[in-house]
Amino acid sequence: METTLAIIVFVVSYGFIMAEKMNRALVALTGGFLMLLSGIYQWEDAFTEFIDWGTITLLFSMMVLVSITKKTGVFEYIAILMAQKVRGAPIPLLVVVGILTAIGSALLDNVTTVLLFVPILLTLTSLLRLPVFPYLLTVIFCANIGGTATLIGDPPNIMIGQAVEHLTFVSFITNLGPIVLLIFSTTLIALIFLFRKSLIQQPEYVHELMDMDPSQYLKKTPMLYQSIAVLTMTILGFLLHAFVHVDLTTVAVCGALLLLLLTDNEVDAEKVFQEVEWITLFFFMGLFMLVGGLEKVGIIDELARGMIWLTEGDLPKTSLVILWVSGLFSGIVDNIPFVAAMIPVIEEFRSYGMVNLDPLWWSLALGACLGGNGTLIGASANVVVAGLAASAKHPISFVKFMLYGMPIVLFSLLVSTVYVYFRYLVPFLQSSL
Repeated sequence: METTLAIIVFVVSYGFIMAEKMNRALVALTGGFLMLLSGIYQWEDAFTEFIDWGTITLLFSMMVLVSITKKTGVFEYIAILMAQKVRGAPIPLLVVVGILTAIGSALLDNVTTVLLFVPILLTLTSLLRLPVFPYLLTVIFCANIGGTATLIGDPPNIMIGQAVEHLTFVSFITNLGPIVLLIFSTTLIALIFLFRKSLIQQPEYVHELMDMDPSQYLKKTPMLYQSIAVLTMTILGFLLHAFVHVDLTTVAVCGALLLLLLTDNEVDAEKVFQEVEWITLFFFMGLFMLVGGLEKVGIIDELARGMIWLTEGDLPKTSLVILWVSGLFSGIVDNIPFVAAMIPVIEEFRSYGMVNLDPLWWSLALGACLGGNGTLIGASANVVVAGLAASAKHPISFVKFMLYGMPIVLFSLLVSTVYVYFRYLVPFLQSSL
């Protein structure tokens, strides 16, 4: 009975989120509370097991950092400078946006990157009177693809890296970097081809852009230098977190608190908190509760164990099934809880006589991270971008996004299948002969 009820609540909630007739945070929270009221899980389960407070706190901290930094005019400065470098040309600008987002997502993490980059992008498109959707889509796709390449780029990779000690920062780059580069390049070319007709340069706004002095937008008060310094220190902390053994959330919280303390004379903390994207944070909480209901009744675990039954413990079959199931499933629910359920299942494969589980880990990482491009709730970065866009009066349609996202996911999974097969499975098959 509980299993049926959990599925019904999840499917109905998902339907309302797709229909976009009601506030998505309200829908997700209502679905989570319905599972709570029906006895599928208790408050303690929701607060201690299902809601990922680390992710919520990381997002909140970065929103505070971005909110304060935005008041200094530094985002407008960077946006104008970047647009002037490409002389306001829409397609070169799209390429620059894609490359910077992918690099930022690989070196930081994709959620932090989009939080820093989307405000700049919204300023740019407004300045040049360009359509916002192609650029937001590029940011989301490139953030998820770029984040796939490194240990700290996407939450699923961080979780896998923490679970498997020998998978280091370097091993992620060397194993996933080549395929990510190929998928990124192809996706960027596809986006240029799809939107080339709508990305038309308007000369009158370009002349206006080229005449601007970017430095005029900077408010040269102590807050400017404090914001840049703390933001740089926070980013450096993200890059070094694996070496200093301080997790990303702690780094972000320290950065946010430090900047709030330093700028207390110039900006009211209460106003900063008012500017936080609370709708996005509450949507995440509701989403974690919804997926937690599926976890509680054992649906995600059954799905994972079904893979073992389906593949009969055969490494090549298992690897490809994990790639596709994690890729397609991550488009439906956030990839974080799915990866959390899959990690202990993959570790169980040792009992089936599998000595080298690395192909399974790489398949899981590729599927979970790349599959996040499938829908607007498939990955944390997507939800954050959607929240920022909605606040700026540029809402992204769930269905419209999916029409672009699912083909990208299917292409990414097909290319990844070929890569995983020839790089990992062919050598395994040859060694077993």
